[in-house]
Amino acid sequence: MLNIADTLHTWCRAARPFALATVVRISGSAPLPVGTALAVDADGNAVGSVSGGCVEGAVYELCEQVLASDGPPIRARFGYSDEDAFAVGLTCGGEIDVLVQRIDPTLQPHLVAFFGEVRSGRPAAVAQIIDGPDDLLGRTLRITGDDEAHDGTTGREDRDQAVAAQARAQLRTGRTCRVEVGGDSATCPERLSVLVHTHASRPRMLIFGAVDFAGALSQVGQFLGYRVTICDARSVFATPERFPHADEVVVDWPHRYLATAEADERTAICVLTHDAKFDIPLLQLALGLPVGYVGALGSRRTHTHRLQLLRQADVPEEHLARLRSLIGLDLGGRTAEETAVSIAAEIIAVTHQGTGTPLTRRTGPIHSPAPPL
Repeated sequence: MLNIADTLHTWCRAARPFALATVVRISGSAPLPVGTALAVDADGNAVGSVSGGCVEGAVYELCEQVLASDGPPIRARFGYSDEDAFAVGLTCGGEIDVLVQRIDPTLQPHLVAFFGEVRSGRPAAVAQIIDGPDDLLGRTLRITGDDEAHDGTTGREDRDQAVAAQARAQLRTGRTCRVEVGGDSATCPERLSVLVHTHASRPRMLIFGAVDFAGALSQVGQFLGYRVTICDARSVFATPERFPHADEVVVDWPHRYLATAEADERTAICVLTHDAKFDIPLLQLALGLPVGYVGALGSRRTHTHRLQLLRQADVPEEHLARLRSLIGLDLGGRTAEETAVSIAAEIIAVTHQGTGTPLTRRTGPIHSPAPPL
């Protein structure tokens, strides 16, 4: 539902009921991930998608049905039909389960608050029951990143606590995923499947070196949803005017800034200075941090010399193995913009454990199989 949070926030603030169709399970090569949603209001306005176009018409009709009847949630499965290639189904060959439920914002004010937090960029999560007893299907809880509280209810406090604990754990990781809750007397007797929609703070892209490549990369990073910081010790180059797409421009020695910067497993660090006096202390620190990506710009000669200096600084080999240098994928480009795309492509591949291989040279599913649920 995060893909349509802005519109749902508007509808909620207007107290406008709507039907929400959420992808709750995928198998094979499905076009959109679990948690993606389509919504339809009482006037027939639609927003979002559950399949990229394959089954939208059928899901739209289910939404209208749920809105008109004010009945319980409906769960439907869509997949490719070998018998009738023109039947409603996923032509990509995958299979999805969709949960369609009626949302009345006046009865679920915690959802109004959740969508408001998403629009404000604050971390929050909503836990949605997608499998379990019929009377619990579609119920939601809201969890914020500020405290241990939650609102909304599944109808029983012990069950609320069990669901909230699982949702809070996913909020800390920043992942939207399905989890299993209960099934024992210590938590709650019912076995529930819960989809946790997680809105975390934006991941960080830390670009060191106020060079032309940094300007292009900051624009690509912003497009990909990163909170982009450019850092350089040279104040004459590190100015907001030169880098309008960066969220912040910092004048400081790179290693000194990184030592106090917020960074986690989603952080991408891009070292573009190719100047040893900046690079070596910076990489010595960066390669020891639990970040998702560390790459460094430079020629092969620069890279060889850089490795020599890092080894002299006693950087362990397992840390050096994490260094993406020469930075980026081989796309054949030369301009700053093409280089930025090359770097961003490698960051995406590393983040999602992709190979960077052209899809025309691969066989099998386009998308990696979803983990077992």
